[in-house]
Amino acid sequence: MTLETEVSSLRQVPLFRGVEPSRLKLLAFTSERVHFEAGQGLFARGDTADAAYLILEGEAEVSIDGPQGPFRLALLGANALLGEMGILAEQPRSATVTALTPLTALRIDRTVFLELLAQFPQIGIAVMRELALRLEQTNQQLAQRQG
Repeated sequence: MTLETEVSSLRQVPLFRGVEPSRLKLLAFTSERVHFEAGQGLFARGDTADAAYLILEGEAEVSIDGPQGPFRLALLGANALLGEMGILAEQPRSATVTALTPLTALRIDRTVFLELLAQFPQIGIAVMRELALRLEQTNQQLAQRQG
């Protein structure tokens, strides 16, 4: 895949729509395109938060271990960002992420991700909105399980 194709893919992601093409080119150049087979883990709870992942194609499941076994927190598809919580909190991964289908993602190194947030406050705001939405959805799931 060419650099221009990578930039074109990034331009489709709502999170990066306001970022100028030269910055997207730098992001594409400094990030790694990675592939996972269905059932393969992207990372596990407790792992070091060394990168964020932007799903380009495929679906992933976010889960934690509960008393009755794994508990699904979310299903994520194309254009979803994951792994950002550990980077922002400077904590180990809080959940396990597994590919449900063959999955292609852009692996964005921790340092590059933090620099992107510093240079583009609108991306930071979009990430915060997404995290708030995920927290609300998780709260609703937990309330339904107890009620």
